[in-house]
Amino acid sequence: MRQASIAAAAAGVVLMAGLTACGGGSDRAEGGGGSKDEFSPAKGVLAELQQASKKTDGQHSAKVEADQTQGTPQGDISTRTEGVLDWSGGGTTAEMTVTQQGAGADSLPTSGKAMPARYTEDAMYINLGEEFASSAGKGKHWMKYDYDKLAEQAGPAGALIKDQMQNNNPARSVDLLLASGKVKKVGSETVKGQRTDHYSGTIAVSEMARMQSKKLSDKELDQLSDQLEQQGFKSEKVDVWIGDDDLLVKKQETAKGTNGDLDSTAYYTDYGTRVSVEAPPASDTLPFEEALARRN
Repeated sequence: MRQASIAAAAAGVVLMAGLTACGGGSDRAEGGGGSKDEFSPAKGVLAELQQASKKTDGQHSAKVEADQTQGTPQGDISTRTEGVLDWSGGGTTAEMTVTQQGAGADSLPTSGKAMPARYTEDAMYINLGEEFASSAGKGKHWMKYDYDKLAEQAGPAGALIKDQMQNNNPARSVDLLLASGKVKKVGSETVKGQRTDHYSGTIAVSEMARMQSKKLSDKELDQLSDQLEQQGFKSEKVDVWIGDDDLLVKKQETAKGTNGDLDSTAYYTDYGTRVSVEAPPASDTLPFEEALARRN
């Protein structure tokens, strides 16, 4: 199997992390050390975001639809994701459909095809279709990305994905803004027919690497920060839209990198929806590290 095909499926793991948050939560909610300028949050703004984080976290599940564009040396990859998320058990589980296209994905056999994806607390599974099963998959349709194995293969970035998948939910985007202390209320806007309050902040990569993990060691965090900076990512702008019911309605993350920009937007609806996720049968599943070993 081509390395590109494996990388394409791995993008589904990264995107899933983006659906929940670019950064992990923090118990610190007093707003940090922001200076007394337009980015210094007033106590009222902090209280509003704290309430939104608590209310969103307490819903435990939601429907989500998201679009992400990621620049690569081969061109942009656009990814559309739709499905349901559940964070009631601590880790995030999900049932999704993922579609990738764009210049960076044109050479992949899965380009433009909707791929079913399932996320358990320990792994992600993506169905690469009949073409994969009849050739490189040796009769198996689902590629399995065990988070522990991914962390071993991808270093600090893989460790971050594992940490996010096991500890995150949509409320973490709000938590990140709270922890940064660099957030302002932009105003009121209508999003998908709902009146919302829009909050925005920009966070340096050096700060974000330490905000977005619960379990990474200091060494891993330093390596992650270096890895992101080598890719040209110096800061990320985070925007959230909160409805009158104090629930997160929309989240957007944007960043500029050497190989291209990142733009990820997610919408959340139907909080409390029922979610049931089961791993595919082992008989129809191929571990990604086994596919890599076959190639090597």
